Amino acid sequence: MLQENRTTIKEFILVCFPTLHPEYHGLVSFIFCFVYVITVVGNSFLVVTFVLEPSLHKPMYIIMLSLALSDIGFSTVALPKMISRYLFDDKFVAFNVCFLQMGLIHSFGTLNSYIMGIMALDRYMAICLPLRYPMLMKNRNMTTLNGFAWILSMAPTSISLTYAYMLPYCGPNRIHQCYCDHHSITTQACADHRYETMISFTIAMLVLLIPLAFIVYTYVHIIISVSKIASSQGRWKAFSTCSTQICIISLYYLPRCTVYIFTIARISINEDIRLTLILFYSLFPPLVNPFIYCLRTKEIKLALARWFRIRNISKKSSIAASFK
Repeated sequence: MLQENRTTIKEFILVCFPTLHPEYHGLVSFIFCFVYVITVVGNSFLVVTFVLEPSLHKPMYIIMLSLALSDIGFSTVALPKMISRYLFDDKFVAFNVCFLQMGLIHSFGTLNSYIMGIMALDRYMAICLPLRYPMLMKNRNMTTLNGFAWILSMAPTSISLTYAYMLPYCGPNRIHQCYCDHHSITTQACADHRYETMISFTIAMLVLLIPLAFIVYTYVHIIISVSKIASSQGRWKAFSTCSTQICIISLYYLPRCTVYIFTIARISINEDIRLTLILFYSLFPPLVNPFIYCLRTKEIKLALARWFRIRNISKKSSIAASFK
């Protein structure tokens, strides 16, 4: 139940990697900064490409746009403080700011889970119900579906955030994490927080496992449908249309499920290793998603090739005009 708030602390201390020697702080901050810049630039490039290229105004690319915006949001919420933590030794986070960061991080995490489910739905409709796909998966419908995902991602986070905020915090205030999340904050409460932890963990499992179950269900049906295609060329074409989504979904779910399995099974692992796994599934997918799209998506590659060809023609025309 909610408890009377007797909070006395005003800020939290981000411990992050507890055994990292100070001489490596500069290197770690450089790595975080590199990841942040590449993530924001890469996903912003996808957003701009979608806006400027009419051929990409299709349901599948609306999903990619939504995921790119979510990845930019998550990285912007999490990484700047991590960079500051090691670059300037700025390890203090104001109490309310920490809860704000926690809410945003969990909202973007929930949103990504929903987007993965929408990706699976899109491929299921395209391959298993191709005749109904153009009618049901219109741009307007896909935009509405993604809009609902953004709105609904706030609901489970709001519940967990409310319960966590109502707990009393009177010390210690050291968070063994690189950013503020529910588990690292509630373990600092100076009261019994088992009820709040159980609610939060249940919500996290529902947000993770329900979309994952739907994804597994849809891809089982996709594999069955693809196996019935007579020609090998047709099977390969059908598989290639969902290979990008399979890569993205695997990067998002497999490391995350590994950490949850360790938690549920009460398997003890080194604190630095645990944090590395968490940062891997939090930061690596947003970093590589733009490269996966560009390398695996034919229409994006064609759009880029057309842009470069037009740019080269324009450049040659300018050079020729300068000699006249």
